[in-house]
Amino acid sequence: MGQSLIRALRDSSSPDPAAEARGGSALRQPLELSGALASGSSARLGLDAAAEGAPTGVAVTADATRALEGAAVAIDFSAAQRLAEHAQACVERAVPLLVGTTGFDVATRSLLEAAAQSIPVLIAPNTSVGVGVLKELVAIAAAALGQDFDVEIIEAHHRAKRDAPSGTALALAEAASAARGRVLAEVATYGRHGLGAPRPPDSIGFSVVRGGDIVGEHTVMFAAGGERLELTHRATDRMVFARGALKAADWLIGRPTGLYRMRDVLGL
Repeated sequence: MGQSLIRALRDSSSPDPAAEARGGSALRQPLELSGALASGSSARLGLDAAAEGAPTGVAVTADATRALEGAAVAIDFSAAQRLAEHAQACVERAVPLLVGTTGFDVATRSLLEAAAQSIPVLIAPNTSVGVGVLKELVAIAAAALGQDFDVEIIEAHHRAKRDAPSGTALALAEAASAARGRVLAEVATYGRHGLGAPRPPDSIGFSVVRGGDIVGEHTVMFAAGGERLELTHRATDRMVFARGALKAADWLIGRPTGLYRMRDVLGL
């Protein structure tokens, strides 16, 4: 994602019709790379942030405070266990934070909520504009179709993805359960095996696929007797996440302190 963000920054600084056709959109203000952060074990420490193409003039560092020097906003696609440290550095530097990392626990969520009392924090399990719209469509469908329709979420990602179900799948499930006035933890079914009981009423099931280089696919299925509605988003290029992240980061600059979501960015 770091390399994709650098490519997206280049596209945004030199917009062209082809970039617009790929889903690019104008930013409110020019964004430039001011810092690049990696883990202390990264082989790229000290090197230019761009692994290919023209150099950015920004060296990769493992020091979060140093990476934030001069930053107007921070975008975090790192590991879940690093979020608390990064959020604290953003609070100390008064830098708004966009969190694209998924798979973090309740304790980390609480830390991010605490940080949002000091800086603007946007938590986006998926920064794709299309997925942002999909969540709203899922909520509408769940409320309109009601309890007669079973909800199943099928998601697929590359073999290296660590968290399952994906953060996006969980966000879609939360949208469906909230629209029905339920709490996801009470209705989620994360695995099925053997001769178990029939499907519980009002449950939301998950199917997880991991393989190859699948960028990301999510389908929310509403199934009832005699009919089925499926809402699907397929990402074939990580650039959709990078462009969406830049759009969201640009929007976040100058916002009041608080916790935000992609639906705020999209005005939904």
